[in-house]
Amino acid sequence: MTDPALQRWRLLLGTPGAACLGDQPMDADAVARDAALDWLYGRDEDLRRRGVRTGSGREGGLGPSALTTAGWLDDITRLFPKETVERLQRDAVEQYEIHDVVTDPAVLERIEPNPALLRAVLHTKHLMNPQVLRLARRIVEAVVRQLMDKLAAEVRVAFSGTRTRRPSRLRIARNFDVARTLRANLGRYQPDTGKLAIQTPYFFSRVRRHLQQWQVILLVDQSGSMVDSVIHSAVTAACLWGLPGVRTHLVAFDTSVVDLTRDVDDPVELLMKVQLGGGTDIGRAAAYGAGLIDDPRRAIVALISDFYEGGDPGRLVRTVRGMVEQGSKVLCLAALDSQANPSYDRQLAQRLADQGAHVGAMTPGELASFVAEHVGR
Repeated sequence: MTDPALQRWRLLLGTPGAACLGDQPMDADAVARDAALDWLYGRDEDLRRRGVRTGSGREGGLGPSALTTAGWLDDITRLFPKETVERLQRDAVEQYEIHDVVTDPAVLERIEPNPALLRAVLHTKHLMNPQVLRLARRIVEAVVRQLMDKLAAEVRVAFSGTRTRRPSRLRIARNFDVARTLRANLGRYQPDTGKLAIQTPYFFSRVRRHLQQWQVILLVDQSGSMVDSVIHSAVTAACLWGLPGVRTHLVAFDTSVVDLTRDVDDPVELLMKVQLGGGTDIGRAAAYGAGLIDDPRRAIVALISDFYEGGDPGRLVRTVRGMVEQGSKVLCLAALDSQANPSYDRQLAQRLADQGAHVGAMTPGELASFVAEHVGR
């Protein structure tokens, strides 16, 4: 039997890695996996030049292939674990621009929705006819529902009230008072076992804060590189919508500004309206956001962009300084997504930080906690 570890190396290296197997043949599943990997990565000219994956009788995507995209998707779903399937799908649509992954009805009817496919739909929906667009919407709905469920739980915790030092008889795990419980039960420490026998656990109480009306204004850059932040901004706005003490606005921008607030409660419809790409005029969007503010001292403005300004940087800096000086909380976020690991113009971001803006990146849950902290004061 062929060593599984050697087979994995052979799959990684492609045909040039055959020597690592010696005279041992790959099993049938490994052969099928190799064909599926070669269908995708065999078209990578850089890998071909380096001799990493030279193809198995095909010319790296330059010649015809008997395997269709739908057939390839069926194969990888059968041959690989879910995480690997999602990675292969992401590479297909983002690295190799195989658009029929999300524009072929036969594919869309059977494909399992995931975040990579959602990004692909948003990038390619302008290529879709109405029938395909209806099928693609299923992907948007499924992934948005997953993101909403996750973030809604975090938002509920953030807005459920602050813990006080007052004891509570309501025994809820998240309210467990570790320090007081340890102090009260130290006399029951057992040196021979190294364990502490707890006779009486203690818990905090939670009090609901009196909430006064705050505005939360999300200004999100819809350039192609910001697609993850666009998705999470839509989901965040939907989760904040209707919360006591919060009035939410969502505005998308490139060189123009589009107020999407009326669709905030339907993030699927909102995302289907977003047009990714185009130039960027961040200063114009910031000025629009500043114009929405009713009570500056009860406004949180989150400007979400990579800060590669195509307009006038000076206008952006002046607008941010004006909002800060009038008492608004201004967040300049280079990313609002699950990773919060952005690429952005650090020089312009530093100029905005110098004006008193909070500059960085956040996950949606962190933004919800920031909002809850200020709304509850």
